[in-house]
Order: sequence, then structure tokens, then C-alpha cells
Amino acid sequence: VPREVLDDIVVGSRILADLGVVDGFGHVSARSPTNPKHFLMARSVAPALVTAEDIMEFDENGEPVDARGRAIFLERFIHAAIYRARPDVMGVVHAHSPGVIPFADSKTQLKPMFHNGAFLGTGAPVWDIATDFGATDMLVRNNAIGDSLAQALGDKAIVLMRGHGDVAVGGAVKVAVFRAYYTDVNARLQAQALTLGPDVTFLSPEESTKADAVNMVIMDRVWNLWKLRVQTLLAK
Repeated sequence: VPREVLDDIVVGSRILADLGVVDGFGHVSARSPTNPKHFLMARSVAPALVTAEDIMEFDENGEPVDARGRAIFLERFIHAAIYRARPDVMGVVHAHSPGVIPFADSKTQLKPMFHNGAFLGTGAPVWDIATDFGATDMLVRNNAIGDSLAQALGDKAIVLMRGHGDVAVGGAVKVAVFRAYYTDVNARLQAQALTLGPDVTFLSPEESTKADAVNMVIMDRVWNLWKLRVQTLLAK
């Protein structure tokens, strides 16, 4: 596995922790560049503590290729199901973003407030685990639940999970990280705007498409900034 892929998972995990999108919970994964049916994700460890040595390989069903006694994330099935369903996805982030959960638990639809949240213009579906599985512990603990979540995600960039959090995907780890962060920022801005009154002007579909296209081009600007920050923190 190329070192840069491992580094993206490590850096992405630490960026999201630094930005407050994840805490002790949440995870980042990448599709394996050597076996597209497999994916790479850290052992069960807090995102801010992930190192390259923690990265493990999982098969298409979410089972570790070589566990060696290491603890693994229960909700690895989120990642496995999405990689099976979406050949275009190369990176997945699962978070319990505080700003997003109110939109996952209410009837207020999350919509793009500003250009960095433009990817929300294609929709932010809400998945409710109870619809297919009744009363559960809210965790995606097997492939059947993962498949249900992946179906709700469809071809979108984000899916909200009622009573749980959200999942962001992208054509690279850095894109999924970008979307996970700005989903939370957008949610907080929308909640703030709604306190000023019900008449909120969101990005139009055309504006969302154009803005998202630009963001994909200039992604490295913010990724490199975030990366430098976490590397500086590590060096201290």
C-alpha cells in the first residue's frame, strides 16, 4: 500500500479530531489501491491517536485480512457497505458531529448555506435505523444494516443518521474529510440562521453545482493547511 494512502487516513483522522468533528469516536477509511474490493482503516483507536502502524486491511464484507489480535471497529460495516455499493467512492468518514445531529433528528432538511457546503445541494438524506430494524442500540453492527445505510446514501455525498451522526464520502480521503467538516459547519450556520427567522436563502441547485466544482479544484489549499497544523501539533 502506498505510504501516502496510509498518511491520508492518519492525517484525515487527526484533522477531524483537531476540528472537533470527531472525539474519541468516529473513523476514516480509504479504498485499497491494490485491491479495490478491500479498504483500509485503523484498528479501534481514537482518531487523534491514529498512526500508520494502526492501519489494517479489511475485505469487502468488513472482515480483517490479518487481525493479529488487534481490536477493530464494530461499525466497520458502514465502510464495507458503501465501498460495495459505490465504486466511485475512495474515502469514507463516519462522525457524530454535534451540529449535524439536530438535523438528523428533526424534520428540518439540511441545505447548502454557503459555497463550502455546496455538495449538500444534491441532497442530505436522513437514514433511520428503526425503519428496517426496529429498536436497536443505533449501531451499524452488521452488513445488513450497512447495506440499508448505503442504500439511503444513494449517489449523494452525505447521509445523516437519526440518533447517531453522519457519513461523508468522496473520491479521495481529503474530499470525504472536507465534506465531513463542512457538513458540520453548514449545519451550525443553518441552525443559527433559523433563529433569525424562517426565511433563509440557500444556494440554488445551479450555484451548488458550480461552487462544488470549484471546491474540488482548490481542495489542496485547505487540506495542506489542515495537514500542516496537525503535523505541527505532532512535532511539539
